[in-house]
Amino acid sequence: MSYPYILFSLSLLSLLTFSSSIPNPNTISLPLSPLFTKSQSSDLINSLKTAATSSLTRAHHLKTQNPNHKKPSSSPTNTQIYPKSYGGYSINLNFGTPPQTLSFILDTGSSLVWFPCSSHYLCSNCNFPNINPTKIPSFIPRNSSTSKILGCTNSKCGYIFGPDIESRCRGCNPESQNCSNITCPAYIIQYGLGSTAGFLLLDNLDFTGKKTVENFLVGCSILSTRQPSGIAGFGRGQDSLPSQMGLKRFSYCLLSHQFDDSPENSNLVLQVSSTGDTKTSDLNYTPFRKNPSTNNAAFLEYYYVNLKIVVIGGKHVKIPLTVSEPGIDGNGGTIVDSGSTFTYMEKEIFDLVSQEFEKQLSNYSRAKEVEAASGLSLCFNFTDVKTVKLPEMVFEFKGGAKMKLPVENYFSLAGEGEVACLTVMSDGISAPERNGGPAIILGNYQQQNFNVEFDLENDRFGFGPQICQKSA
Repeated sequence: MSYPYILFSLSLLSLLTFSSSIPNPNTISLPLSPLFTKSQSSDLINSLKTAATSSLTRAHHLKTQNPNHKKPSSSPTNTQIYPKSYGGYSINLNFGTPPQTLSFILDTGSSLVWFPCSSHYLCSNCNFPNINPTKIPSFIPRNSSTSKILGCTNSKCGYIFGPDIESRCRGCNPESQNCSNITCPAYIIQYGLGSTAGFLLLDNLDFTGKKTVENFLVGCSILSTRQPSGIAGFGRGQDSLPSQMGLKRFSYCLLSHQFDDSPENSNLVLQVSSTGDTKTSDLNYTPFRKNPSTNNAAFLEYYYVNLKIVVIGGKHVKIPLTVSEPGIDGNGGTIVDSGSTFTYMEKEIFDLVSQEFEKQLSNYSRAKEVEAASGLSLCFNFTDVKTVKLPEMVFEFKGGAKMKLPVENYFSLAGEGEVACLTVMSDGISAPERNGGPAIILGNYQQQNFNVEFDLENDRFGFGPQICQKSA
């Protein structure tokens, strides 16, 4: 049987670059750029190791989040999105009056928007390359005339701590006392690689000259671990940026990871006005689905899609039904996560995928030393091979939508350029020892150079290949 393959010179994997995209005059656009610091990984294998480690740690976090993890203009908007240091993408947002501009990691796997806050902000274990932990840009509330500390009786406090006012207003009974002077409790949020803690503010979110969102709920973090930048939560929670802005859609096109910092960026598009059932041209759509479990509030923040089949070189690898959809216990299913770098698959699925790759690439030897050094499970040695023959990889979703991945979205060069590694991974943990949560996490590496749309109004996920527009 003949399989669809991609033929290319190995050196092209490091040279493939993309540009272009026609701006939409009815949008708010923000610059979006990748997060990979050059000095953190001057050597490519170390870069892959960093991304692999953070991807697995992130996967474990998304799968095991505590449901109480936060306890103690009508026209659309565009903003640029930048590639940055540890495998994510960042945007700049303006808060306060006058506006203070800060960088945020775009995260569709969480909801709260928070920034480093106050002149006393402390970030432990934040000695990342190109980052001085004593000089991290922070929001200064006293410099904003519109900044207010959130009270415990404010309904927005309930976004984080639930509807029970008495539990939020410690030491005060709202039915018999005036609790207006009691603030909303402090928050503590755990992430895959770190944590942050602080208190909640209301302030203006300003898209200069386009739109101002008054009384936007935002976290003022005063202490963090391994979190040098703020996070812009784009999940499904009430406290997320899309929910607070009432967005109908948002979309992005992610520039290719180059494993370094770059001023180049693409656009994050925020659609405020309704466009009805209109579909964006050249996009394939698959419906979002809800997690049926209400036992873990964190799972309700995720964007679930139904990934049914992975096609490798024309060979269909069917996702077992037991993990392809979230069950009544909330476990299983596929989520789309801009905060993860490499796509994660539970062992049951990854073994099927990796075995098919091994079968179709049996003419090439495995690079075991690179696998051990990089943290990736499938690396192949192409020494002295002028033209590499790799099987095509396609994700097939419910409704027939197919995401045909460019080869640079699922293989990366390693070492001296004679080895290529699969950038899909697993933790190797089998049931029943593995944690619950999503079975597959679609990371940003596999989303590169796709126009990716979250159509919130019509509850669907759209995507299509696109040469991302670059600007600097």
